[in-house]
This record gives sequence, structure tokens and C-alpha cells, in this order.
Amino acid sequence: MPSMRFNCLILYSIALFLAPLPALQAAEQQPNILFIMSDDHAAHAIGAYGSRLAAVNPTPTLDRLASEGMLLKNVFCTNSICTPSRATLMTGQYSHVNGVTTLNGAIGPEQQHLARLMKSAGYETAMVGKWHLKKEPAAFDFYTVLPGQGSYFNPVFRVRGPKPWPKNEFRVSRYDSKHSSDAITDISLKWLKNRKQKKKPFFLMHHFKAPHDNFENAERYDWLYQDVTIPEPESLWQRKNHGPMNQPLYGTSVGQRNQRRNMGHHMFVDPGLSSEEYTREAYQRYLKKFLRCVRGVDDNVKRLLEHLEETGELDNTIIVYTADQGFMLGEHDYIDKRWMYEESLRMPFIVRYPKWIKANSKDETIINNVNFAPTLLDMAGVKKPEFMQGRSFLPILKGEGTPADWPEATYYRYWMHMAHHDNPAHYGIRTKDYKLIFFYGLPLDARGAVKTPTPPHWELYNLQKDPHEMQNVIADPAYAPIVKKLKQQLKQLKQQVGDTDERYPELKARLNAS
Repeated sequence: MPSMRFNCLILYSIALFLAPLPALQAAEQQPNILFIMSDDHAAHAIGAYGSRLAAVNPTPTLDRLASEGMLLKNVFCTNSICTPSRATLMTGQYSHVNGVTTLNGAIGPEQQHLARLMKSAGYETAMVGKWHLKKEPAAFDFYTVLPGQGSYFNPVFRVRGPKPWPKNEFRVSRYDSKHSSDAITDISLKWLKNRKQKKKPFFLMHHFKAPHDNFENAERYDWLYQDVTIPEPESLWQRKNHGPMNQPLYGTSVGQRNQRRNMGHHMFVDPGLSSEEYTREAYQRYLKKFLRCVRGVDDNVKRLLEHLEETGELDNTIIVYTADQGFMLGEHDYIDKRWMYEESLRMPFIVRYPKWIKANSKDETIINNVNFAPTLLDMAGVKKPEFMQGRSFLPILKGEGTPADWPEATYYRYWMHMAHHDNPAHYGIRTKDYKLIFFYGLPLDARGAVKTPTPPHWELYNLQKDPHEMQNVIADPAYAPIVKKLKQQLKQLKQQVGDTDERYPELKARLNAS
């Protein structure tokens, strides 16, 4: 018996010694993940998406990424504004669930689920650049982030201090004579070269401030596009039947349509010009400054790729490029984002990882940013927690096709009624063929929303016949059966995601009356 116990003890000790090995081997097989996100970089400002702007070659590096990986054509945000979009990324939840419906929201360490779960999966985690979620990104092993929106030039960063912020317990890092895109990339490269846990895979969230307004590019791009005429969208001049019928025209503009705020004001265009000259000059200045910031992003992505190539980590790193939402670049004479219209709703999404993803592949499945966190976790071998509302689209990236039970529509809601850019609060549904939007026009309890209501109205677009949303057909009797079907589908989708508006009787009254 003593001998048997002794032998069992030896076997038990050997088992304890060997037990960590499979986990270690699994960790070594985990890919690095480099998640790159810019701010307001519309998909149609990336050459690989083939829009009118592809002719000016705005993004050679991102185009290379797309040619070596997969480009997703129908990725959409669920709330097209910076802070809510970033909160959705970190939580895998819609705005009404994670509590961040407007720019005034915040995500504390206890809600930074993506970083927390990546760390528990064996990753060394880092957050660099634009954070914009107010609370300390303490769930990351390392962070260096811009305070708030941050500055384009000579940026100041917050770095982890001995105690949590905001009680002045963070350190400040200054980058004099630097553009933010360059400084953010410098910080990420330094972290990659000197990280403390190199036996672990890395999860790096590299977030550019650019090309958010006021579009301040690095000086080396001052003459880029100087002698180029940027192609204009037809809808800049011909709005046709876009937007609300028999209602005032909403949204800040390129030209003088919106007298309160327009891009001519931002670009210091001579107000004495004719309306056509004013619009054309404002558009050219707007697009050139925007695209110069985009080129700074693209060139800095190239620096990251070159580092990974030099260190032999390129093909062992999943590289994702996206933006926090889309952006209106003169379409329908709009600027900024916030809208459920295509250019604001659509997000770029490009992924490179040769071990899983076929080069130069494309996919048109409807995906939204609630799905981002579950997908990134799936890439790391982590099962998504039940509280996340999205689901992984990794099988789609691997070329396995769209799952049979994948949602056929995406839900959207903008809460920040009439704030900053004169966009009424609205929600809606987008399917492959149609988009139905209800502009309910109420501030409700959204912090930062303008308190004055606007008249409610509906809009419907046939995306197959009218991809640029030039004809609101909501009043066309031929579409009455489609409207009825989509309204029911929208109601079901709202119930499914838990955004039923039971606490807003004034909204329900408007809905029932419309």
C-alpha cells in the first residue's frame, strides 16, 4: 500500500507538471490580433470599395490589405456616432443595453468586456490612441490614450499612473512637433518592440483620431491633391426626392442650404461667391483635407505592416481595419455622420490572415458592429458570454458561407436629437433590398439632445433600384405592402434586441399616429 500511494503521488506530480503544457501550446497557437480603427473613415473613401473616390487612389496600403484578405461590403453601425460605437465594440451590446446612447456616455473597467476577456484568454492587451469612453481603460495591460477628442498636433496622452483616474493619478505623455497619427503609431510600435510578455500573443487596439474633423493633416500632405479635382457625388447638386416629404430639410450641409452650419463656414469659403461657386469650393476644400488625413492613416498602417513583416509576425497576426462609423462626404449635401443613410451607416471592414482568409475575397452578408466583439473573441478561441447580443462572423471570414440562421436585417438607432448637426432622432431597419426609417423627432431622455421636438415622418428606400437613396417612396401606393411588412419586421427586431420603447409613451403615441 505505501508503495502504491508513493507511485500515485509521483503520477499526480507528473500530471500537475504536465497539465499547463496543452494550455501553453494552445496559447502559442493563438494568433496575434491587431485591431486598427480610424475615426469617421467612410468605406467609400477607401479605394478597394470602388466608389467615385477610388480614382484619386486614397488608400494604397488598405487596398493592399483588401487584396491579401477579405473586404466586407455590408457592415453597418448601430448608432453612427463616436462614443456609442466604441461602447458597442467593447461590450458587444446595443446602445440601449450598454447605456451609452450619446456622446455623454462612458464605459468603466467593469464594462470593458472585450479587453477583460482577451486578457483572460492569455493575451497581452494594449489600447493606443483615441479612446473616447471617458473612464480609465484599466482592463487593458497597457494604455496610452488621447484625453477626450484629443489634438491633431502636439498631442497629449494619458498613461496609466499609480492610481486610477480621474483623480489626477494618471501620467501625461507629450509628443511635441508630432501629428497624432504619427504619434499614435510611434507608441504602438514602441509597445510592440518592448512589450513585457512576449511569450503571449498580443491584442492591440490601435485607434487613430483621423480623419475626424477639423481634418488637420500632417504638413507633408499639404500639397497632396493640390492639382486634382475631387469627383463630386450627383446628389450634392440634385437631391431629388431624398429625405422627408413636405418637411424642412435637415442636416448640416456642404453649401449654404443650412445657414446655421455648413462646410463653407469650416473651410472659410468666401460668402460673397454664388451659391454654386460656394458649394463647389467648400466641397473641394472639405474632401482634400479629409483625404489628406486619410493618407496619413494609410501611411501609418503601412508602418505597422512593415514592422510585422520585419519581425516575421505578419502572417501570424490577424489584421482588422475598420472605422467607428461611416461619414457623409457631400452626398445629399450632407456633412458629418449620425444618419441612417448609407454613407453614414456603412462601416469599412477589411481583414487579413492568410491561414484562414482567402486573398482578394469579398462578402455581402449584413453584419453590424454588435458582432465585432464576439468575432474578435472567437478569433482568440473564446466563447462569447451570454450578455453579448452579437454573434461571431468568423465562419464567414473563413469562407464557410453565411450561416442559414444569420439575421437578414440590421437595426439602427440615433438618439442625440438635433444636437450639433441638426439630425432628428430616428430608428429603422435595413435589409438587403430596403431601408425603412422612422424619424420620431423627440429628445426623450438622451443626454445632450436638443429639447425641441421635430415633426415625425417615415422614409423608405428601395436599395436595389435606388442604391444612392434619391427617392423616398414611402408615399407611393405601390409600396404599401412593403411598408406594412417592414414595419412589422422592424417591430419584431426591436423586441428581439430589447429596444421596445415601453418607457416612452410620447414616442409610442407618435408611432401609433403615424
